[in-house]
Amino acid sequence: MKLLLIEDEPSVVSFIRRYLTEAGYDVSVALDGQSGLQMATENSFQLIILDVMLPGMNGIAVCKALRKQHDATPILMLTALGSTENVVAGLDSGADDYLVKPFKQAELLARIRSLLRRNPDNATSTTTNNNHNNNVLKVADLELDLNTKSASRYGENIVLTATEYRLLEYMMRNPRRVLSRMEILENVWGVDFNMNTKVVDVYVNYLRKKVNRKEQPALIQTVVGMGYMLKEEE
Repeated sequence: MKLLLIEDEPSVVSFIRRYLTEAGYDVSVALDGQSGLQMATENSFQLIILDVMLPGMNGIAVCKALRKQHDATPILMLTALGSTENVVAGLDSGADDYLVKPFKQAELLARIRSLLRRNPDNATSTTTNNNHNNNVLKVADLELDLNTKSASRYGENIVLTATEYRLLEYMMRNPRRVLSRMEILENVWGVDFNMNTKVVDVYVNYLRKKVNRKEQPALIQTVVGMGYMLKEEE
């Protein structure tokens, strides 16, 4: 399993590379953002570990550049800045997960395993309201195509980030059911560590603005004190 580590601190590079190599991973290293972007573009990796604070081109810019190239490789972002705003900035750039420095070896490995387990292309539809075909989820007039990773409502395309896509997919697989913030966090981000559940509120708000348009009935609804629900307005 080939991983790319983009990190400029020698001590962190040594620590991560040694630990992951012992765990059976093949780890390549880039010491700055531009080199990391080039390596990620020219080679195939199963996962990228990306520091935010990098010389020249920072991790946010690298992540955005990769996603702009439609590179869907899972990205675990490392940051010394653990505020909600900084975490959201990283996730919104296209990262799949984040880890705040300093971190424990076991948590790093658990997050890597979690990201590698995620494979939306292997997902199959099981909800009863997916009445187009097995690869299209449908709730009311909202559709999510699992093949093209695209969403639409009333036939109008909805542009989603990678995280918004996973959030919408999870909600559409569980229509008319109250989903708690922790449940969403564990299933969309794939973690059950100390990630702030405010991140869920931020992303539900992002998604709500795109799905619940003024002239259309609201589908994403807040259940006060409990969480969120995707259902048709009555």
